[in-house]
Amino acid sequence: MNVTRHYLTINGRKVHYRLAGKGPPLLMVHQSPRSSAEYTELMTIWGQHFTCIAPDTPGFGQSDPLPQANPDINDYADAIVDFGRALGLQKTAAYGFHSGGIILVTAVKRHPGMFHGMAVGGYAIWTPEEMAIFGESYIPPFRPSAYGEHLTWLWNRILEQSWFFPWFDVRGETRLSLAHDDPALVHAIVREMLDSGDAYRLGYGAVLRAPRDIPPPDAITPPVLVIAYDGDPLQAHIDRLGNMPAGWEARKVATPADLHEACLLFLQRLPASACPALAQDGDAGFVHISTGAFDGSIHWQGIKGSRELTLHPPGRELDTGDLAIDLPGHGLSDGWRAAPPTDWQEWQAVIDEVRAILGATSTVFPELEKGDPERLFPDLSPDRFGNYLTKAWSIVRARHFFAPWYEANASNAIAFDQDIIAPEALASDHRALIRASAARAYHLALLQREGR
Repeated sequence: MNVTRHYLTINGRKVHYRLAGKGPPLLMVHQSPRSSAEYTELMTIWGQHFTCIAPDTPGFGQSDPLPQANPDINDYADAIVDFGRALGLQKTAAYGFHSGGIILVTAVKRHPGMFHGMAVGGYAIWTPEEMAIFGESYIPPFRPSAYGEHLTWLWNRILEQSWFFPWFDVRGETRLSLAHDDPALVHAIVREMLDSGDAYRLGYGAVLRAPRDIPPPDAITPPVLVIAYDGDPLQAHIDRLGNMPAGWEARKVATPADLHEACLLFLQRLPASACPALAQDGDAGFVHISTGAFDGSIHWQGIKGSRELTLHPPGRELDTGDLAIDLPGHGLSDGWRAAPPTDWQEWQAVIDEVRAILGATSTVFPELEKGDPERLFPDLSPDRFGNYLTKAWSIVRARHFFAPWYEANASNAIAFDQDIIAPEALASDHRALIRASAARAYHLALLQREGR
């Protein structure tokens, strides 16, 4: 089952969301500081029963942050409800994990008529002492530094959050039973943190500061299941819920799979509404392309029907122009089925399909970076220690000083603007480079196209 991706602009704020399945709508709210990407696999399973709709919450993933300087949990809850209504939903079931569950419980208290009911994976009931321990320590500022020092901190912070809870309290008593050192998983979360930047503190902070109260026992609300599995630090909070309203229940289960099974059964028992045709933007989105070598989504933005389709250089992302795309293995587009091809015809086949769908008639090709593709684009696969992050940072910094970047000498020095080496500007280049799994192959294919 395909998971598709879309944008929807609400009061000037762009929201990115994933969509899969058929049947009644199910709104799925991710934990912080993740994005809707964490639900991709689950959506393919639950999509057999529901139309699964998973937005990136404000300031996370590819969604714009809220306009307020210091939004609180009510603002995030209202934003989720505003998103559902803008889609055309009248009423929906919902699922949220950890902070996603806190946002949804707040939403059900403020907008009970929006929900048939919801399942919540882990709901935190902090004591005042615990709140004092967390404070701002859990969400320190995250800003890029000139030489990439922030990346060393980020890798280890994400890695060790599966080792200790809270991540900064490194003691035997705080060790977790589900510790891992999976580079692919850490990389996925690191990328999401890099997308959010320091804005992660707003959404995460609102959740941490949120009142930990559920409706009183006599409240009339939609039914809610609160559930947590062994090894989840919030499982112990099940015992803190106290008396709950009628229709609410709490459970402890053994594994994440048990949690998903129990939540699905609970959600299937709720009343159901038909899912309407869902709204989406017309100036940005994703198109599905299938050429044999490539089968996936291509990210685009601009004006459909523009004459020219602009291509970005290798290792970069969609460029300026009336209509632009991220090529396969770059930006927000999917990667190739197998190893990225160096045959230009394979890339041209994708471009031809995209142009046909978006209505472009010609292509604007990029200027190639000077140098040997093998050295311009070394392997940046995630490793156990996160070294690829600082390696990529050194590359994007050096390429503003020398051409090619790996020949650091006076004869290869190039002029540069101070603004372009500001940490914030380098951070944008860095995100593009670590996403660009097909940069070297794309460069080689362009050389073939040019007959070089």
